[in-house]
Amino acid sequence: MAHVAMTIAGSDSGGGAGIQADLKTFSALGVFGTSAITAITAQNTQNVTAVEAVSNAMVAAQIAAVLSDIKVDAIKIGMLGAPDLIDTVAEALGGFPGPIVIDPVMLSKSGVALLPDDAVQALITKLVPMARVVTPNLPEAARMLQMPVAQSDDEMIAQGQKILALGAQAVVMKGGHAECDICRDWLVTSEAVTPYEAPRIQTRNTHGTGCTLSSALAAGLARGQDLPEAMARAHSWLHQAISAADEIDIGSGHGPVHHFHEVWT
Repeated sequence: MAHVAMTIAGSDSGGGAGIQADLKTFSALGVFGTSAITAITAQNTQNVTAVEAVSNAMVAAQIAAVLSDIKVDAIKIGMLGAPDLIDTVAEALGGFPGPIVIDPVMLSKSGVALLPDDAVQALITKLVPMARVVTPNLPEAARMLQMPVAQSDDEMIAQGQKILALGAQAVVMKGGHAECDICRDWLVTSEAVTPYEAPRIQTRNTHGTGCTLSSALAAGLARGQDLPEAMARAHSWLHQAISAADEIDIGSGHGPVHHFHEVWT
């Protein structure tokens, strides 16, 4: 029987992030992907030029249609653009027994705001307590906590612990926005704090890395891996996907990582 994951997120017409990145990641890691699209974006590797929300009723209908027929093993949540949509998704997932991975998408790679201020609090109060793991990058964690962006490992860990206190079972503090030569992510739980390290790769092709890591985590959890194992696999696999990104040379801006680096070049 196939392992199944679901992504609830926005569509990226350029194919590098959002729903498209999530479904590619699920497939690359041996998981059947299902989806509920929350928004349609017009974007490429350089910019987001338009965003149009899908109605709350349609988002709820997509989720209900999938969950009523297909046994979903894990869910990843990405772009949610408004407080009422967050309420809708939280209600639609009430009673879901599997792990939920929340990627608190707030800005596009090109700097376009994707989550308004009034939705951040709704995310914290309605969805974070439902999460098996939350995966903020450094600016996202700072915005969630209304704190300055973490500048050191100690500050990253401290902010991860503050997000943990908001009700999540675990937090992955992503270090991609730091400037050191070693890219270090921290898995923070109530029992342990664990680093995952890799040399920083000098490339402009990092579009969709946050979406991809969170969906890789969801894929691992859908396959029955425990969280440290899923994180180790996701971290290593994403590092390889970034390493191979220049080989596919998509677009003239921030290109995508190579989700199928283990399959084709």
